Amino acid sequence: MKDNYGREITYLRVSVTQRCNLNCVYCGKEDCAKKEAELSPEAIEKLVKAFAKCGIRKVRITGGEPLVRDDICDIIRRIRSVEGIETVAITTNGVYLAKYAKKMKEAGLDSVNISLDSTDGSTYRHLTGADVIEKVMQGLDEAENAGLAPIKINAVLMKGVNDDSVGNLIEIAKNRNIDVRFIELMPFSGSGEDRSLMVTGDEILEKFPFLTPAESEEGPAEYYTATGFKGRVGLISPITHKFCGECNRIRLLSDGKIKPCLGYDTAYDIMQFIDDENKLVEETGKIIKMKPAGHSFENKSAGHGLNKTGG
Repeated sequence: MKDNYGREITYLRVSVTQRCNLNCVYCGKEDCAKKEAELSPEAIEKLVKAFAKCGIRKVRITGGEPLVRDDICDIIRRIRSVEGIETVAITTNGVYLAKYAKKMKEAGLDSVNISLDSTDGSTYRHLTGADVIEKVMQGLDEAENAGLAPIKINAVLMKGVNDDSVGNLIEIAKNRNIDVRFIELMPFSGSGEDRSLMVTGDEILEKFPFLTPAESEEGPAEYYTATGFKGRVGLISPITHKFCGECNRIRLLSDGKIKPCLGYDTAYDIMQFIDDENKLVEETGKIIKMKPAGHSFENKSAGHGLNKTGG
């Protein structure tokens, strides 16, 4: 289905919880441990069916931290069973990934993105509030062992905080078949609203001139590589290189509201139609068409923290 700006919307991000076991400084969470209303696996399946009938083909499960839900494998199985869904992926901080990687693969998960802003234990602890870097690295290994692919690392950089981690993260892309992607800081917290902290994609290319353009699939990342690299380096630059004109995604929040754009607080409650499939499909289609032309991060209109929107 196309929105009112002619973009084919094929990608759904499903936030299954607002809860998180970390407390990242740029996320803007109000209370990372508080359990708000969460959609049941059955409700998620019904909603994904409606989205699939509106043209959604790829689903990414997000949070909060999705692996705090002990029914995550049931959620994955149900999404995978929906006719028309071709790819199921998940974004996680990786703390519980070693426990769930194999089980999620067996449930039908294809790929995983892991949020990892530094490989240095002290810096990681400062950014997340937890001393769990070894668990995350173990989870990365288990994801490879389980056959999840592609595996991508997402890193948000901040000047004077973790920008000295770029080289070590790039080494992962060099030595392993893993893509490492650097994402510009967005205004979801006080830190995100401080533009002086942002590390741009252009600055990374200037610091690492050996990186050359690589083949890039559909999506916001521009990929780069270098001689001998097994993986790629990706740059996602929503602030300095706005890519809204090609955006193909829409978001389902953990309380059942549909959020057409990450950069706006606007969300539409769809749960009143959950038991009327035809009406659910009709209303979902209407909301897809209302997706705005582009985000408005420059006006700090991102709204809630990333734990509520799913990134």
